[in-house]
Amino acid sequence: MRSMRKEDEARKGYFGTFGGSYVPEQLQPRLDELDAAFVSAMEDDLFAKEFTRLLKEYVGRPSALTYCANISREYGGGRLFLKREDLNHTGAHKINNTIGQALLARRMGKKELIAETGAGMHGTATATVAALMGMKCTVYMGEVDVHRQAPNVSRMKALGAEVVSVTHGQKTLKEAVDAALEAYVLNPETFYLLGSAVGPHPFPTIVRQFQSVIGKEAREQFLEREGKLPDHVLACVGGGSNAIGIFSGFLDDRGVGIMGVEPAGRGLETNEHAATLVAGKPGIIHGFRTYVLTDNDGEPAPVYSISAGLDYPGVGPEHAFLMESGRASYVSVTDDEAVDAFRILCRLEGIIPALESSHAVAQALKILPELSGDKTVLVNLSGRGDKDLDSVLPLLGLQGEVS
Repeated sequence: MRSMRKEDEARKGYFGTFGGSYVPEQLQPRLDELDAAFVSAMEDDLFAKEFTRLLKEYVGRPSALTYCANISREYGGGRLFLKREDLNHTGAHKINNTIGQALLARRMGKKELIAETGAGMHGTATATVAALMGMKCTVYMGEVDVHRQAPNVSRMKALGAEVVSVTHGQKTLKEAVDAALEAYVLNPETFYLLGSAVGPHPFPTIVRQFQSVIGKEAREQFLEREGKLPDHVLACVGGGSNAIGIFSGFLDDRGVGIMGVEPAGRGLETNEHAATLVAGKPGIIHGFRTYVLTDNDGEPAPVYSISAGLDYPGVGPEHAFLMESGRASYVSVTDDEAVDAFRILCRLEGIIPALESSHAVAQALKILPELSGDKTVLVNLSGRGDKDLDSVLPLLGLQGEVS
């Protein structure tokens, strides 16, 4: 099951100069325990068998590979394909990781899960596996996100989770992570089910491993359908779990271009964005070294995105490494461009995407006209957009009385 790269093994916990574990001394033994349990699980065939069974029978994997014929005809040039993580149980890629980590928690004898969430998809996926495995679940969510992602708050409560509204700072994802980490430090009996490929080692490696099923499937499906690999693979990037999941399947294929798409919000010139790799610099946040958006005092800066799942002032350390090494490129897309891509995918393909995923779709729409007809673009559609309709419909002029 294990697919850790040689450079990871050579310098454990680092991707180039990024990653590591910069945490209070009292927390390090718990991270070491988690790392040891993870390594042991990756060498256990029974663990792999149970993980695979649940992905198939409970999550509904493999997720589909969909050719977008209408968009390709309208915008081509090239041809657009989607890896349909929106079709998973709970409606996003997050369930891949929560299934794996919940199995790991059970293996460690833990009975209480805690998690952070922004858009609510990771919180919903954590509440889902907690119900499945008979565990207690507490989800920390910024007060702003509690309001703008109300449908997912209801889903978490229905599944039996306690949702804690975080009311300090910007009241969004960064503060939710702060609160969850604090709770994790204070209660040794909890298992912190971290949702993105961020945090101190071993979290980025764990999340990458459990999300790598996306890239493995996509590679096999594309080869089976097209007889070749895609020319470009795109994914939205906040913390970066969906992106590293699909990128992992293609990193060794040098002919495949890899591009992460960050949120430019209201424009990079406004500072109301969360384009960490595009506009940030190396620093430390939440116990690991990566690129960070900082204020004049060197502290994590206030960030903004129309997408609750993307407004994070850091990014996964492997993404920082992939950018600096030149293996992947990272660009940014504004709110307006993402909303327009949301509309286009709805109207031309009958697919309602998450606003997070819409950022990657928007970038694909820019690339397609520049390509010849034999070139292909694969976008990881990380989640469905039901949760975003209350935010998007007014922007599209579609909210109001029904005739």
